[in-house]
Amino acid sequence: MRGPLTTLIAYLLGSIPFGYLIVRWRRGIDVRETGSRSIGATNVMRNLGAPGFFATFVLDFGKGALAVLLASKLTATNGHDDPRWIAAAAVAAVLGHIAPVWLGFRGGKGVATGVGVFIALAPVPMGLGLVIFAALVAVWRYVSLGSIVATAAFPLLVYFLDHPPLPIVLGATAVSALALLIFILL
Repeated sequence: MRGPLTTLIAYLLGSIPFGYLIVRWRRGIDVRETGSRSIGATNVMRNLGAPGFFATFVLDFGKGALAVLLASKLTATNGHDDPRWIAAAAVAAVLGHIAPVWLGFRGGKGVATGVGVFIALAPVPMGLGLVIFAALVAVWRYVSLGSIVATAAFPLLVYFLDHPPLPIVLGATAVSALALLIFILL
């Protein structure tokens, strides 16, 4: 029973619309009616500048990392994590950000939440993914190119660098696929 409950908690954590709440609090408007129509940090920056971006990014990052860390603690038995529920929590947190129940399933792209999930799942592969991202952006000056390649590379980096249980690799792959799908569609 802990696993499904942890997955639900991860979705609900992921669905806290920090960007929406911050812009509503500071300017009294629905951030989804401006710019990219997203609740994410970049669209918040269009409305509130860098402080809004950083606050939203940190909070969205934190909810992704917290969802994975809670799943690790709450589903552990005999001192061992249950990778199936950790992976499910990772996917649920990002899905919660993309489709929050509180906002009629209209949320953000899941970037900051995904980064939090990835750091909690596999910090070393995530660090290498950030290096890949930075190198591509520095050479070609396209943030989207760096984002797409780093996101696509993450599951491979996890597999080859960490050799985790299969559910973690599948969870990393699902989160990456979800992020890429949203990036392409939106």
